[in-house]
Amino acid sequence: MKPNDHVVLAYSGGVDTTACIPYLRQEMNCQFIVAMTADLGQGDELEPIRQKALQAGADIAVVVDAKDRFVREYGFPAVMANAMYDLQYPLSSALGRPLIGDLLVQTANEFGCGAVAHGCTGKGNDQIRMDLTVALLAPELKILAPAREWGFSRSETIAYSERFGISSHVTKEKPWAIDLNILGRNIEAGLIEDLQWEPTEEVWNLTSAIENTPSQPEYITIHFERGIPVALDGKKMSPLNLMEQLNTVGGRHGIGRVDMIENRVVGIKSRELYEVPGQQILIQAHRDLENLVLPPDLLTQKSALEITYSRMIYEGLWYSPLKLAIDAFILFTQQNVTGEIRLKLYKGNSKVVTRKAPKSMYRHELVTYDSNCTFNQSSAEGFIDIFSLPSRIWSRVNA
Repeated sequence: MKPNDHVVLAYSGGVDTTACIPYLRQEMNCQFIVAMTADLGQGDELEPIRQKALQAGADIAVVVDAKDRFVREYGFPAVMANAMYDLQYPLSSALGRPLIGDLLVQTANEFGCGAVAHGCTGKGNDQIRMDLTVALLAPELKILAPAREWGFSRSETIAYSERFGISSHVTKEKPWAIDLNILGRNIEAGLIEDLQWEPTEEVWNLTSAIENTPSQPEYITIHFERGIPVALDGKKMSPLNLMEQLNTVGGRHGIGRVDMIENRVVGIKSRELYEVPGQQILIQAHRDLENLVLPPDLLTQKSALEITYSRMIYEGLWYSPLKLAIDAFILFTQQNVTGEIRLKLYKGNSKVVTRKAPKSMYRHELVTYDSNCTFNQSSAEGFIDIFSLPSRIWSRVNA
């Protein structure tokens, strides 16, 4: 039996997770604390964050490089599913939570811990995502959530840390919270909570203001193999490098800004800002390629499941049986999703301009109005008669 007073904390280096370290030891009687930081491509120098965890009182602090795995196993499957929560948000932050939860479980096993902990608050989505991931992967582990228990305000959380000699570098210059990874950037709280406030340019970081974008459009070509993006402009790339390149080029043209009212799992509405240039471009290109190669009935069923799939990611059910079953369906649909999509990027917009696929269902000889058309138009009259029969009978009966 692993001791429940030995705990692995998901550590980001922020105010809440830093305060969790003394709180776990002083208030929750944890004897051995491992601070685990997941590198998901947030761009920070993570060694200072690791050192900060040790200074705050962690017995061990580790950084796990999961950037490539994050894109390959979470970001790209979400692209294959065209996953967009409420048809707006490509789930960049939500996709990181099941991976962090998985890494928590792995680290707990490595260090012989019987508990895991996180710094999620009691009214956010992340507590649900983290708790469910651990519960589904390792139900034997105890889950501790200090920020759900302590009831501190922001200033009280900082004061609590300072009681134990832990200094805070929080300023009032940018009064909002940021979550960043290779798939995107989330900005919330502070001034953003005022629905009458228009976000100023200092809020954004990955994307250029429209007035600062290039005066000429830029064209890019994305190559997919079985639904997976593998090359950009004819150059094969690793998942991580391809995502980095798309974030750069998309952000340069001001693509990927999202300002939305979001329906949280706990039942409240919040205003959220996102910057998701790469993921937004990929989903647009992938959806267009699917439309070229998949039959309409399959597209209809897949689009319905995509809504469910997106909601399950948002609600923390990445490892649930239904999500895994939908994965199998999506994987089947991707067998012929191979081809190239060319896009025009200009002034905050991306537009598909050309398409090419070896298994394209588009047939010029069927759709053309030229003399070489092979479509049998004489079949149409009989088709219309049979197709409309139920409606015509209903109309006659209910005239």
